[in-house]
Amino acid sequence: MKTLLLHSCCGPCSTAVIERLSGEFDITVFYYNPNITDEPEYEHRKEEQKKFLQKYNENTEGNKVKFVEGDYKVEDFYKAATGFEAEKEGGARCAQCFALRLEETALTAKKLGMDVFATTLTVSPHKNYKLISELGNKISIEYGVDFLDMDFKKKAGYQRSVDISKEYGLYRQNYCGCEFSKWFLRDNEIH
Repeated sequence: MKTLLLHSCCGPCSTAVIERLSGEFDITVFYYNPNITDEPEYEHRKEEQKKFLQKYNENTEGNKVKFVEGDYKVEDFYKAATGFEAEKEGGARCAQCFALRLEETALTAKKLGMDVFATTLTVSPHKNYKLISELGNKISIEYGVDFLDMDFKKKAGYQRSVDISKEYGLYRQNYCGCEFSKWFLRDNEIH
């Protein structure tokens, strides 16, 4: 069975992806999200990820899903986002953030000797699959690690992630994670 390093933006987004892929891959979740600049929020989301994995592993007969945390250096996100702070959600700043996280995932997959890397980002209807696909495939070539190019929101993936999150009692945040997406959410609620 091939090994997969699955970048996870949060526990809820990982649920349906893990369910879909667990029969095909030996999965390690890679929690790398320096874009979550509010440290208590980062820790809360990380603990929810671990909570899901613990419960999932208790309830599954197959391979147990492992967990690895990347370095939490918000300065890496700020460096990537410099010059893009005023961009709308889904714009150039997000592309920089996706690239940062996918590149670190590919690098970590290579260091760990994993066969494939992927991301849960594509389960969200708010994330640009085409952009994530292009970045993932480009980074795959640069690092020599295969990228599992899948739009996980297809086949009702997003709705399944909502359902599983409810089943497991997971916290579902209402913004991506960076302070700029939080501002965008706030500004859109006001108007």
